[in-house]
Amino acid sequence: MNIFELMRQSKNLIQNSGQALDALGLLEEELAEALGLYWTTAQDILQGSGITLAEKPAGFLKLENNFFSALFLYSYHRAGIPRGRRVLYAALNHCLRGMVTGCDNILDDEYKKTLETDLPAGAARFRSIIDIMASDRVMFSILMAAYGRNELSSEQVLKASTASLHALTASGIQESTEERGIQSILTPQDILSKVHHYKTGLLFNCPWGIPAVLEQLKPGTVAPLQQALYRIGIGCQILDDMVDLGRDTRETHHNYVASLIYHGSDQAGWQLLQEKAAAEPEKQEKATLLIDFQPALKESAHMANRYLREGLTALFDERHLFAVEPALAFLYRRIGTEHFMAAAGLPA
Repeated sequence: MNIFELMRQSKNLIQNSGQALDALGLLEEELAEALGLYWTTAQDILQGSGITLAEKPAGFLKLENNFFSALFLYSYHRAGIPRGRRVLYAALNHCLRGMVTGCDNILDDEYKKTLETDLPAGAARFRSIIDIMASDRVMFSILMAAYGRNELSSEQVLKASTASLHALTASGIQESTEERGIQSILTPQDILSKVHHYKTGLLFNCPWGIPAVLEQLKPGTVAPLQQALYRIGIGCQILDDMVDLGRDTRETHHNYVASLIYHGSDQAGWQLLQEKAAAEPEKQEKATLLIDFQPALKESAHMANRYLREGLTALFDERHLFAVEPALAFLYRRIGTEHFMAAAGLPA
């Protein structure tokens, strides 16, 4: 049973405007509204461009496919942000998601879909460029619509537009340092503090970039939520590193697990990793390379588990702590590390 099935059966409630509402139903409703706003705005913008955007694909609105968006939206609930603003920020977050995914696609030479268009399937780079440009224009259009409804001032629109860029630059700057490979292998602690801090930790705080300049919230309310999301981001990046060990080794990118092996006590381990990574298929359904490096597997698995567990426990209201375990299991499956976590003695 995954987190969403468990929540559907739960009687736990979330408080909003003095009324008790079903937590999952509320997230589903607000996310559907926000994602629908993103898609219909993109359709309007692309109309007449020569590029046709299809109707929302099956699964586009499912919580299972928008897990992190749901967590970010949940954090707005915890901060007491009103419903209309929550939907607005969730829609703007999907714009950020489209930009980040498009950039990652280009840097990683792959294509993870944001918009379903009639562009050729093989035109991965151009599709990513359109995803980035369209998402940027959707963001500005949504902000201007809020201005037209007198929900935002012109000054707030400009502040939000600027904040959206600033929210992404720290992560982008770090990514840019790896484009031509790295010259040295940092220690595991330095990977976390000097690389993953910017690459993913701060990236998970991006959903608060715009609310931070538009809402009048006490720092004591927002900071703990940002820290919780930050720890979830770091935990997910360690999971990614476990899966991407071979590719990151071949392409000389920073990787927490590779650092554990390089700086570990087994001097032959690094040479073995390089040999196995070179022989590993470029594309494979399930990464297994890490299985051959048990000490690094166990340390990285337990470190990821610690970050994720601490982040989720801090993010969820006390009434929703039942969701921590299924959320962990969901992330392990989604990222593809359940076999590693099981090998490390952690429930998967």
